[in-house]
Amino acid sequence: MNSTTTFDTPLALRHAIRERRWTGYTNHIAPHHVQGNLMIVPAAYADAFAAFCAANAQALPLLARSEPGVPFMPALGADLDLRTDVGGYMVFRDGELSSTPESITDIWRDDLVAFVLGCSFSFETLLRNHGVRLRHLDEGNVSAMYVTSLQTEACEPFKGPLVVSMRALSPADAIRATLVSSRHTMFHGAPVHIGLPQLIGIEDLSQSYGGHGLTTLREDELPVFWACGATAQLAAMHARLPFCITHYKAHMVVTDLRIEELAASA
Repeated sequence: MNSTTTFDTPLALRHAIRERRWTGYTNHIAPHHVQGNLMIVPAAYADAFAAFCAANAQALPLLARSEPGVPFMPALGADLDLRTDVGGYMVFRDGELSSTPESITDIWRDDLVAFVLGCSFSFETLLRNHGVRLRHLDEGNVSAMYVTSLQTEACEPFKGPLVVSMRALSPADAIRATLVSSRHTMFHGAPVHIGLPQLIGIEDLSQSYGGHGLTTLREDELPVFWACGATAQLAAMHARLPFCITHYKAHMVVTDLRIEELAASA
């Protein structure tokens, strides 16, 4: 299937991901439904990670937390199975990436706790609804991510630099995007920085974190940076957790929640 494929419901999309009938990025395929970052940690670290999210809520807005050993989140989606429905996973052991499986059913454990965190893919719909052009979407791409020199507030053992996502916007769209996104803290809120990437420790826009996304600017564009949920991944790596799992880049948890409804209720 390609980026023009559509699904009647998020449930149909999740089943297609589970059955490997859809393997692409999720930002193009569920534009009206909330998507989230996935972080799965052993129960012994769950409360500390929740505290880290609360202390760094702009980067890590918490949408849901599972009970230990439970891979389902019915509040986010019918028949949502976090072991199979995310399209791709990154498994870390002692702070190092060990594998990128398509399913984590065979390594799921009774002590694992899952967190779903707000994602900027969701506010992109709101930006477009307000007339902001997102060139990376027009070109079938995703936003690039970067590791900054900005530090998160530590909640031991979790700490480390802030990760941001970048969108190339015209000056007028940068202003509009700031006004719109600032109202939606569950999707990272307002940008943390606009222009002059070197001021936040980004020396080369062509070198994105993960090696993907739109990284080139046109003469009439500014780089606009939002706090990013990938901050959690780096914090877990810095903590050298014995075991943790995240989603694979740009393959998010797709929920049944409608973006407009969640935005209106916030």
